[in-house]
Amino acid sequence: MTLPMSDPTAWATAMNNLGMAPLGIAGQPILPDFDPALGMMTGIPPITPMMPGLGIVPPPIPPDMPVVKEIIHCKSCTLFPPNPNLPPPATRERPPGCKTVFVGGLPENGTEQIIVEVFEQCGEIIAIRKSKKNFCHIRFAEEYMVDKALYLSGYRIRLGSSTDKKDTGRLHVDFAQARDDLYEWECKQRMLAREERHRRRMEEERLRPPSPPPVVHYSDHECSIVAEKLKDDSKFSEAVQTLLTWIERGEVNRRSANNFYSMIQSANSHVRRLVNEKAAHEKDMEEAKEKFKQALSGILIQFEQIVAVYHSASKQKAWDHFTKAQRKNISVWCKQAEEIRNIHNDELMGIRREEEMEMSDEEIEETTETKETEESVSQAETLKEENDSLRWQLDAYRNEVELLKQEQGKAPREDDPNKEEQLKLLQQALQGMQQHLLKVQEEFKRKEAELEKVKDDKLQVEKMLENLEKEDCATRLCTSSQDSEYPLEKTLNSSPIKSEREALLVGIISTFLHVHPFGASIEYICSYLHRLDSKICTSDVECLMSRLQHTFRQEMTGIGASLEKRWKFCGFEGLKLA
Repeated sequence: MTLPMSDPTAWATAMNNLGMAPLGIAGQPILPDFDPALGMMTGIPPITPMMPGLGIVPPPIPPDMPVVKEIIHCKSCTLFPPNPNLPPPATRERPPGCKTVFVGGLPENGTEQIIVEVFEQCGEIIAIRKSKKNFCHIRFAEEYMVDKALYLSGYRIRLGSSTDKKDTGRLHVDFAQARDDLYEWECKQRMLAREERHRRRMEEERLRPPSPPPVVHYSDHECSIVAEKLKDDSKFSEAVQTLLTWIERGEVNRRSANNFYSMIQSANSHVRRLVNEKAAHEKDMEEAKEKFKQALSGILIQFEQIVAVYHSASKQKAWDHFTKAQRKNISVWCKQAEEIRNIHNDELMGIRREEEMEMSDEEIEETTETKETEESVSQAETLKEENDSLRWQLDAYRNEVELLKQEQGKAPREDDPNKEEQLKLLQQALQGMQQHLLKVQEEFKRKEAELEKVKDDKLQVEKMLENLEKEDCATRLCTSSQDSEYPLEKTLNSSPIKSEREALLVGIISTFLHVHPFGASIEYICSYLHRLDSKICTSDVECLMSRLQHTFRQEMTGIGASLEKRWKFCGFEGLKLA
């Protein structure tokens, strides 16, 4: 077996696959990649998949990896690999479902038996169409076999050991278009599409909600069954739906009218049951609200106790004995507890505020009176402007009426119906404008009276605050002058207001209670004060209000479980008594 020395790399690879040690070639050094310990070249697989006895060809190798093809021995011929340095042979675009390949470059003396012997290693061959020239078409059973056949493209085939030109050739394998392949591929695609549609249909049917059972047609027997179901609370909904369907279908006639009336009467009897159920649920809701309110009040009391513990620990007596880290933790805990307490307090105040709003509409008007003062002022101004414009319009109408009267006086003999109609229309418009003007004037007077009342209340509160400040200053002067002379008398006859802060608290509480004539609970008052200063304690506020008996009065409202203590402002009455 002689080979030309034009491709020494392919020759060394062939010698290696035959199990012979590679020899040095004249003019070429021994290959540096050869590993003598292994007896093969490193990086090259020792066995080619196309060797006789092996019918498996690996999938196409990625283009970034170097492909080294090897000699393939058959019974009647031998296949020699192409030069690996040459570019890979060009191929056309692969047709869809391609199972047929074009093979060119066959030897002139090549027979169909030799073609089968070479390409049957790629897979089962269905048909071979050989031309008189040196090419043929081969159709395989599966598509992946075409890729194996393309692996042989570029190989040089030699029949036996002959070197005759008619016994040699260079194979060129490429994709071929065939109507049978395209038809089979289209059939396969249609089958896959049918399977996909069937799968989607099954999935949609599985996910589709079950359809309701059909409503039976009307008959005397079915009517009696539905009438019995209407009397049963558990089957009422189903029976009512059946009754509604029958009525909409037009089953009501003279013969069946009495039956339908009795069924409608049975449906009407459930109204009382539904009303009672609603009342029971409302009662349960009220009880749950009351329980939640009581639990929230208990939680708030515990939060107050915890915050009091933090405040007492922050006093100088105990604060000096803690370390720096402990002080920091106590401060953080105190701040967190105060924030949570304020949130819960606001929630409780919101619940109570809603209850008060539901109790009476009068309280809503009184609580929102201070907020509407500015709106009433603006409304009064707009009413005043509207009043002026209406007056001007009224004067214009009067002038027109006088002009018409004068014209009628000048020409009494002329009977003009148009003028009489115009006069009537103007008189009607004048009367309407006068009525509207009267209404606007009444509204304006009412708004002015409300403004005057609000201003008087504000002046009274300011005077009361001034009096309280004067009394505070006088008590301070008296106590400072009598400190040295009458220490015992100072302690006995001390003023109920001990500092300027308490005086400010009294003024704020008085203003708050003045707009709440029905009184307010101590929690409601403290929730308002906490928005100004979160450090205000409820017990201190209650103690201060109890000391001022002529200014604040505590009353009990409600009956039984709804019993509640409310504080009222009685400063105007107490001023006469004091």
